[in-house]
Amino acid sequence: MPNKDERPNQSQRLRQEVAAEAARILATEGQRNYRLAKEKAATRVGLSGRSGLPSNSEIELELKRYQAMYGGNEHATRLADLRQAALAAMKFFHRFRPRLVGPVLEGTADQHSRVALHLFCDHSEEVIAFLHRNAIAFIQEQRRIRWYDGSARDLELIVIEADGNVFELAMMAGSGWRQPPPDPISGSSQRRAGLTEVEQLLDNC
Repeated sequence: MPNKDERPNQSQRLRQEVAAEAARILATEGQRNYRLAKEKAATRVGLSGRSGLPSNSEIELELKRYQAMYGGNEHATRLADLRQAALAAMKFFHRFRPRLVGPVLEGTADQHSRVALHLFCDHSEEVIAFLHRNAIAFIQEQRRIRWYDGSARDLELIVIEADGNVFELAMMAGSGWRQPPPDPISGSSQRRAGLTEVEQLLDNC
């Protein structure tokens, strides 16, 4: 029978195994939902229940390790191409003070990832009118997110396909969106990068 000192080590080992397997699922199976990847990984590892499961941040760290180890030049090239596409889009939408967010910024993007930008405006109609003036086709979506106080907010999205990439433009319309939304992975304020930071990321590729 294992002594008390061994149990925490075994629990931590299982936690790391679940995080690594969830990262592999995210990287290879087209799964985008961290919770579902986590649950699937726990089943494969043989961990029952939800206690002892890794956090989304732990899984994201393992995903970065997995991509660095197995993605090689292909992943690095794809990430650089997406960041270059993001930079071009940010210059095009410069009047809306764009910020890059999500997997393309964090370095976990793959062939399924959208280039996600936050655009700032008084009213979302301003962006829509801008797209119409430039004859750019788009579709509109809406995403419900949980705010810091537990309330739900509906975020307006515009989705554009161009040059083989999908761009997701989140409308940060009005003063209520000045604060960065909660990060879907960590729950803390979402990291946002301006034009200069994205240019620096490309210089470091």
